[in-house]
Amino acid sequence: MGLTEITILLIAAFAYILIVPGRWRGWVLLVGSIVGMYWLFPVQNIRWLEYGLATATLVITIVSWFITRPTGKRARKFTNEDRLVVVIVVLMVLAFTFAREVDFLDSLISRPPPLPSVAMALLVVGMLLVLMLRLPPRLQMTFGLLAIIGVFIVIRLPFLTTAAAAFLRQNAGQDASLAAPIDIGWLGFSYVAFRLIHTIRDRQSGLLPALSLREYLTYVLFLPAYVSGPIDRAERFLEDDRALADTRLQDPHRITVGLSRIGVGLFKKFIIADSLAVISLSATLVDQAGGAGSLWLMLYAYAFRLYFDFSGYTDIAIGLGVLFGIELPENFNRPYLKQSIAAFWQSWHMTLSNWAKSYVYSPLSRSLIKQRKLSNGQIVMVANLATMVVIGLWHGMTLPFLAWGLWHGAGLTVHKLWSDRTRKWYRGLRDTPNKQLAWEITGVLLTFHFVLLGWVWFALPDLQSALSTFSRLLGGGA
Repeated sequence: MGLTEITILLIAAFAYILIVPGRWRGWVLLVGSIVGMYWLFPVQNIRWLEYGLATATLVITIVSWFITRPTGKRARKFTNEDRLVVVIVVLMVLAFTFAREVDFLDSLISRPPPLPSVAMALLVVGMLLVLMLRLPPRLQMTFGLLAIIGVFIVIRLPFLTTAAAAFLRQNAGQDASLAAPIDIGWLGFSYVAFRLIHTIRDRQSGLLPALSLREYLTYVLFLPAYVSGPIDRAERFLEDDRALADTRLQDPHRITVGLSRIGVGLFKKFIIADSLAVISLSATLVDQAGGAGSLWLMLYAYAFRLYFDFSGYTDIAIGLGVLFGIELPENFNRPYLKQSIAAFWQSWHMTLSNWAKSYVYSPLSRSLIKQRKLSNGQIVMVANLATMVVIGLWHGMTLPFLAWGLWHGAGLTVHKLWSDRTRKWYRGLRDTPNKQLAWEITGVLLTFHFVLLGWVWFALPDLQSALSTFSRLLGGGA
């Protein structure tokens, strides 16, 4: 989101605070999040695609709600409120097709398909949903997980994205030979997918509370967190959503907290991060660096640009959430000042780290322990590598992101082995405060520079550029 979009959301937040009665706040958040999602979707190279992707997000989310409803003794009926939500969503999706004729809607949604085509597609989706719901609940959830992961892989893996773009271009009457990965820009799907997987996995384990369709849609699509997170948990979000009617949104302290957080985020993102972008490591600037010193400067700039950019957006999202009555979770806690790589990952993109721990590290570790084929050290290594590879590929399914994940997985494994063997020695440092302080400072410097070097994989588009940059950073030549 840019300054224009943030300003509009801020105006909408104050209108929400001043005008919307308490009992209608949840409904306004739902409708506003849907409208905002369509509005934020960037124009695509393929005809009708921005409308199609936004609508597909709605459809996937609604289907996920159906398959995560409690069954058996805890079964939740399809209520009149749920039916009303379906009607509202369908009417909104159909109404957006009139953007061709209405100037206001045209500024909101560009190039929607014809109404009959959309109506027919929705009818087919509805029929498929009815058929899917005849399957056993366990099979429904398995199918849902595989479908979400499959879509994620298609839009993240460049050659599959290109193939999908060629197919869509051909069906839209456009030149399929021009297909490229940039043709499909599914805004926010990385975050949507992880929220949906969270709810399905928690339903499988019996941990997910019963959510109405309105609550579920609002949780997944909540606009301040839609584009850049954080990745909230459904049960935590649900508490705030159900308390909206009684929340004092006009409380001066709440407004001050929200605006202050937004102000800090704007300063981080648009002043600090955007200024650092001019000298940050990139595929363009890396070839212009005169020597190792210039490269190190670019790498330091990139590290702090990345932090201020991402944490700035998080601050803005949290501040907007406060104004709308939703307390989004924190995502950063001074990560570059941590004494170990494990502590870094407990303070950098914390909601993503917690998600990966819950749905990759913990279940994989438990499974390996039950099999009794690997030693504890081997289990730690496999679980760390797998978890960090998932986090790396979540950012992008390319070899540099894979290498970045392996880099951090290896770092976490080495740290675990080291800390297990030096725990007694480290505790002994408490008797010598000066040595303890020196070791803590050393830990911060080592951790920061390990993370710093890891950003080389993150910043550059291919392995050759990254390896060449490593060589130059360490004085190995041009």
